[in-house]
Amino acid sequence: MMLACGGLAYRYFKLNKQIAMWVFITLALLFQPLYKIVLGRAIWNVVDIFVAVFLVILFFVEKRLEKESVSVHQPLPNENQRKLDNKIKFKIGGRLGPKELLYIASEEDKQLTELFEKNPELLEGWGKMIGFQIIYLPLLLKRLRKKEVVRYRAPYLSDEELAEINIDNDYLLQYIDNDSDRDRIKQGFIRTEDVYKDTNGKDKVINRFYPLSSNTSEPIGDQLHRIGKQIFNEQSQQGRYLESFDEWGEPADDTGYDAEISEPDIDDTDVLLEDVKEKIAKLRQRGISQYILEQLIHTEDKLSRIVVTKDFRIMLPDYHNMEIKMEPINKAVYLLFLRHPEGIIFKHLPDHRKELAEIYQKIKPFGLNERAIKSIEDVTNPFLNSINEKCARIRGAFISQFDENLAKHYYIFGERGEAKKIGLPHDLVVWE
Repeated sequence: MMLACGGLAYRYFKLNKQIAMWVFITLALLFQPLYKIVLGRAIWNVVDIFVAVFLVILFFVEKRLEKESVSVHQPLPNENQRKLDNKIKFKIGGRLGPKELLYIASEEDKQLTELFEKNPELLEGWGKMIGFQIIYLPLLLKRLRKKEVVRYRAPYLSDEELAEINIDNDYLLQYIDNDSDRDRIKQGFIRTEDVYKDTNGKDKVINRFYPLSSNTSEPIGDQLHRIGKQIFNEQSQQGRYLESFDEWGEPADDTGYDAEISEPDIDDTDVLLEDVKEKIAKLRQRGISQYILEQLIHTEDKLSRIVVTKDFRIMLPDYHNMEIKMEPINKAVYLLFLRHPEGIIFKHLPDHRKELAEIYQKIKPFGLNERAIKSIEDVTNPFLNSINEKCARIRGAFISQFDENLAKHYYIFGERGEAKKIGLPHDLVVWE
């Protein structure tokens, strides 16, 4: 008996169960054969019965605790498996920005709908905590009705066309790559983790899905906290997707200007565009992915005519009579290239110095002073960075008014070493 109690004491010592350990150390000392403890036969009979009953009860308690432990921990592999399986393939139209989390639902959860629509600050606050922009499409539609966001992407839309825009929480389900995955989504959030090419060379998206429901004993606040922790853990293990985008959440691209011609001065092209980037970020309002916005408004890239008025204003009549404003020297450079649809190679700019001066003098009849002449000389000197600076400012004038997808047809662009030109079809250019 002493050996059995000693063995149990050692077992509970290993399990760090101090009370049970000391109970069995006491029983081992009580039943040790070296020094007989005189208690009397009657008391020893009671002790034997008590210890026997205690051991039987302990046996069944241990078995029950073992079963409960198995039942509690059994779902963990399934839960971990569920987290590993929360990747769902989407077509490219279902791509989100690297810091966007979108609510998606194939079935309406009325309690969640009411909570989010009546308390938008809940999602906004949670998003700030986890470093994500939370997109809830029905609320987003109200922001789109304000015109500035959609009009930035599609300046040709009329008020009637804006009013026809409609969207719901099941919008992105149309981009699920495999129909069988639709059943996995009831309500919850998705984020884009990776963009890749499949075996057919088509761009595909991996979105992770995080279920959310009001029909569970877990409070919604706790569910959101758990989702935030899961996203953090997942992001700490991957970074490919985020590294392929710039701070706008858009693929990094090249301006196409010959910035290497000379050493950049304090007005380097990248620095000049920082102000434009800030304006674009505000216009997009960080509330919707560029890809969702493009699909939502079904844009077809309708180009406007560009009209140069008699007083040399640059107008886009088909974009609600929008005016593109520029500094005189930038406008003169732009009109020079607009006059030459075939394009101008930068190293041939000295050949156009006189023409540029004539354009500038028409824009500012009394402004051709010494400083203006120096600016014209600098901008037509291919060994200076001035022409790159002016092209960057011209580009900024357009993309501060509407999306780059349209603006690229209007500003000066060209591959390195080739003629730079304005890509707008010549029949859309009108000189009054």
